[in-house]
Amino acid sequence: MKRFLTAAAMSALLSTSAMAENIGVSMALFDDNFLTVLRNGIQELSDGMDGVDVQIEDAQNDVARQLDQINNFIASGVDAIIVNPVDTSATEAMSNAAAAAGVPLVYVNRQPINLDTMPDNQAFVGSNEIESGTLQAFEVCQQLRAAGKTDGARAYLFIGELQNQSAIQRTKDVHDVIGMDMCNFITLIDEQTANYSRNEAQDLMTNWLSTGEPFDAVFANNDEMAIGAIQAMKANGISMDEVVVGGIDATQDALQAMQSGDLDVTVFQNAAGQGSGALNAALSLARGEDVAQSVYIPFELVTPGNIADYLSKN
Repeated sequence: MKRFLTAAAMSALLSTSAMAENIGVSMALFDDNFLTVLRNGIQELSDGMDGVDVQIEDAQNDVARQLDQINNFIASGVDAIIVNPVDTSATEAMSNAAAAAGVPLVYVNRQPINLDTMPDNQAFVGSNEIESGTLQAFEVCQQLRAAGKTDGARAYLFIGELQNQSAIQRTKDVHDVIGMDMCNFITLIDEQTANYSRNEAQDLMTNWLSTGEPFDAVFANNDEMAIGAIQAMKANGISMDEVVVGGIDATQDALQAMQSGDLDVTVFQNAAGQGSGALNAALSLARGEDVAQSVYIPFELVTPGNIADYLSKN
């Protein structure tokens, strides 16, 4: 009888283990404020679920490392994979590896280049970048108009990582908006990449300031670069009341900068929502359920007038 109970207990244990769902997650970079919130969204949702385990790894902005992580997840028998791509132009190889193994894959936050040709058991969860840069640029335009700058305003543009679809689209959005009749009074003095980095943006802004060119606004593809630009301007004695600065993501650091009167515009991108949405999509695909190929979570404009609605969101 004792041996029977022991065997039954073992059988129950094995059954429970077999029912557990394991999700492998490869993040482009741990050392990024926005991606940290996204990563925490995945982990926190998993922590609240019975029988769901996530293994989250840092690709350290290395495409080869990320592909190795995906192959290792496949070899270890995960039920699904979530990828925040280092390079959105390299996602086809990742899709092919997962498809060959029959493992569902969900891209999160950064739209893969092969979005329209992904297999049925793959999906993208993120936000429509046409909204992000458009909301930002139009609000900067509005604020410049309100400041009486319609006779001619000059601006700098900080571009994110050139290999990422988000940077490409957000930059195009700025160009599209300042090409509109009501915003064509804005001229871009220069635009360069600062790789979504606060430090690189600070260095780049310092270099631009050394030219002595007058300017009225700063567009940045993300909040980190906007903050770096602000730090450089303040270090050079520029009053932030004289410059309109726009970022994207509505990170906590950005919201603090807005409360301090330094940042004028940002765009809320729901990091936690994207993370939890990606995990739910991965679990649904692993269970054989239908998932829309693209799951979009809307961007939202944030200004000093509505900042209170966003202080606890990212």
